[in-house]
Amino acid sequence: MKLPNKVTPYRKSILFKFPIVLTVLREENMTPGDLYKRVKRQIGSVAEFMDILSCLYLLNKIDYMDEEVLYYVENDTV
Repeated sequence: MKLPNKVTPYRKSILFKFPIVLTVLREENMTPGDLYKRVKRQIGSVAEFMDILSCLYLLNKIDYMDEEVLYYVENDTV
């Protein structure tokens, strides 16, 4: 998992790629496979894509619907 540090700049970290995935999921719900097909040019590898999904899930930014479909979580509370 590439997190920003002295060696890895922010633009090469997975944090920089969170908005790419979230923007696509805001438009429509989709399976992880379909989502990867949409963002694979901006994401380095499948492993990096899985790291991004794991982090976004843990941060409660995405969730699973029917165990197969990902969706963007709207947080109304601040």
